[in-house]
Amino acid sequence: MVHLALLDYGAGNLHSLIKGLEAGGAHVEVTRDWDVALGRDGLVLPGVGSFGAAVQALAGEEVRIREALAAGLPCLGICLGMQLFLDGSDEGPGVGIGRVPGRVTRLQTAIVPQMGWNDVEPVQPDEPLLEGVANPTFAAYYANSFICSPADPGVVIATSRYEDVTLPAALRVGQTWGVQFHPEKSSAPGLRLLRNFIHAVRSPAPEAVR
Repeated sequence: MVHLALLDYGAGNLHSLIKGLEAGGAHVEVTRDWDVALGRDGLVLPGVGSFGAAVQALAGEEVRIREALAAGLPCLGICLGMQLFLDGSDEGPGVGIGRVPGRVTRLQTAIVPQMGWNDVEPVQPDEPLLEGVANPTFAAYYANSFICSPADPGVVIATSRYEDVTLPAALRVGQTWGVQFHPEKSSAPGLRLLRNFIHAVRSPAPEAVR
């Protein structure tokens, strides 16, 4: 069985995410301890809280976390969790993990936050996280006021269109994946995505680390 660490920022209810990961075949351990978080088969950064509060949970471990992810520890960041991969955010002070160079910026749309269902369109063929999820697109649940702006657009594996803004819906660097939406609230496609992540943890591609 795959053993996943789910980081607890102390800012929200993780129940639906835990149930989704368990349904995908994982054992989930909720923790605030980075020795535990980096010592399991894979790591999940959930999408609850604000950037400024969440970076405090990094507790000065940014370099250690970045090195663990670069060395191949599989990680899935959800919403805020994906934004923590970047260098910093307009939402609040503090530095992110820096696994994905770039910055988190506020949505430049008439209605903020983006709340509810939106279509997700994969842009990278044969992406294992999205295998069997899109046909050719899928609907996912969003709740966000900020979006990722990676320095390298090549890391984006899926996009969504909200009002007149095309935003990164998902990104990947090596065994580090992020999704701006909430798969645990996105019905069958979201649960399939979580299962795909668990499968990637169980059977990593040999070329995945970079």
